[in-house]
Amino acid sequence: KVRQLRSCSPLAFALALQTSPLISSCAEMFTRFVEPGRLAVITYGPCAGKMCTVVDIVDQKRVVVDGPESVTGVRRHMLPVKRLSLTDLCAKIPRGAREKTLRLALEKDEVMTKWSQTAWAKKIAAKEKRASMTDFERFKLMVARKNRAKEVKSV
Repeated sequence: KVRQLRSCSPLAFALALQTSPLISSCAEMFTRFVEPGRLAVITYGPCAGKMCTVVDIVDQKRVVVDGPESVTGVRRHMLPVKRLSLTDLCAKIPRGAREKTLRLALEKDEVMTKWSQTAWAKKIAAKEKRASMTDFERFKLMVARKNRAKEVKSV
């Protein structure tokens, strides 16, 4: 059915998109789109692990991102989309918004507080906490785990 629709007019394709459950389910498959205001995590480079917001779309593969620097520590620069992991959170900003506009939109929508409550953010925070532990703190954690396992085993 999809092959038949490729050769038809755009109007017929739009009509089939609304009526066919197979085709409409494909259209609803993706929910995280690259759009201005989309919150993302940088996965590679000097800013790896930091949060940023997509501000503008340059072309098919590159976007302009901004922290803003006062909030996340990421300056406005261009990044390939491959180096981003998009989140479900999105702020309402116009394309190419200034840093002040972006900061105010993030505050108004409380995007950063919503992000800190997600499981993804908590996992990143726990990983950073473990990485910053000293040798003695790791030892204390090991002893506490052993004691907890002993208590669970005795019950």
